Amino acid sequence: MKSALIIPAWSPEDIFPSRTAGSQINYWQPLGTLYVASSLLNAGHDVRFMNGAFMSHAEILKAISEYRPDFAGVYSTAFGWEKALQTAKEIRIMLKNVFIAAGGPYPIAMRERCLDDTESIDAVVTGEGELTVVELLDRLSEGRSLAGLEGLVFRENGVVVINNPRPLIADLDSLPFPARELLGDSGKYIPPPATYRRKPVAVVMTSRGCNRKCIFCFQIDRERKSGIRYRSIGNVINEIRLCLSQGYKEIKFIDDTLAADHERAMNLAGEIKRQHLDFTWFASACVNQVDKPLLRAFKDAGCWAILLGAESGVQKNLNNVRKGITIEQTRKAVKDAKDAGLRVFTPFIFGLPGETYEDGLKTIEFACELNPDVANFHSLTPFPGTELYDNVDKYGTISRDLSDFTYQGAAFIPYSMTRDEICRLRQTAFKRFYSRPRFILNRVLALRSLNDLKVAFTGLKSLLWLWLKRGLFIRRQTPENR
Repeated sequence: MKSALIIPAWSPEDIFPSRTAGSQINYWQPLGTLYVASSLLNAGHDVRFMNGAFMSHAEILKAISEYRPDFAGVYSTAFGWEKALQTAKEIRIMLKNVFIAAGGPYPIAMRERCLDDTESIDAVVTGEGELTVVELLDRLSEGRSLAGLEGLVFRENGVVVINNPRPLIADLDSLPFPARELLGDSGKYIPPPATYRRKPVAVVMTSRGCNRKCIFCFQIDRERKSGIRYRSIGNVINEIRLCLSQGYKEIKFIDDTLAADHERAMNLAGEIKRQHLDFTWFASACVNQVDKPLLRAFKDAGCWAILLGAESGVQKNLNNVRKGITIEQTRKAVKDAKDAGLRVFTPFIFGLPGETYEDGLKTIEFACELNPDVANFHSLTPFPGTELYDNVDKYGTISRDLSDFTYQGAAFIPYSMTRDEICRLRQTAFKRFYSRPRFILNRVLALRSLNDLKVAFTGLKSLLWLWLKRGLFIRRQTPENR
């Protein structure tokens, strides 16, 4: 069957303030969609990928009109749901008989409620889509009923039918590697400025799932019954080799934490080094799962930077979201990573349940004390499907405007703070952290290339707007996001 996999059109200004978008924007390789694409290709289907990060809405519709697919899979996050609805509606007007399914974090979380929002969508894929979508297309091509197809909610004769969930994929090695050949120009897919060393950058996930229980983290496995499912080291190395053969020079590992299994992480780093694989890489890890030997092994194997989730500088707030770490563990992890020669990235979150404005100021002080190479300051976002979203009345209030559901918009307001305070804390944090003479001097001394100069210039422009424009992160209030 002819299949179109679509990410609806969006622009950086949909997420970031226009004045700072240049230093924040990122274009990730959409691994979930690419895994589904490779599974369909392996099953003999024809697949086209249309990415709204680089195509306008009109261009996507034109491509659909020319291709005339039998199946259209529309990806959606929470903030992108309205765009997904519009895309599905206009595809339906154009092609009456195309089967349209929605997938991605928002449809997975909301399930049958997505079908209540529109008549244009025929089904929702409710979990990992690789097996479900292949079976769906097989049944459609054979004219068979969709009843009993695990992992699918669908509409039949105007009635919504809820099939059983599909078990999570246990053997991740059985999946074909993501179909990166569908991306087109790989050089367009880059993380934010200053978060990569070499282009093009590939995104790789060596495991799925998480065994931690942070109340703001979305996982398909809500109860964490399956824990973390790991790919074998050999399978990961084979994908790395394929990426290198395709011209990629850097890899960003996007596991929730690459160090959850300490021995496996050591073995992965050791195998990369043993095989003399020539690429730079970036990892993320939890602060209580790394130590000096592991961080040095990462560095020796080509890792140049690590993201360590600090989140807050106040212990009670970390406890409130069940982060499972201590302030001292964060201090030690950051120091050990610096000692190993790695650049350190630390995200922080404002608006945690029980957090006060004064707590937020302490978090800013803590960020400056840690002195990572890069710090980011988000607002807490209770994505649908998280414990925080499901029990929001216990912790605070939530926006009804899905466009707030990024790490930028203040979608959640704890009872202990106001929306304005969260936005002011974010702007204050960026100003204080990046205006420190110590930081600026270190950044100037670290300049080594034309790309470094471009990144520094982009960051400087954003910093100037942080100082010049009050309320930079405050969005216009509507009845939906009050």
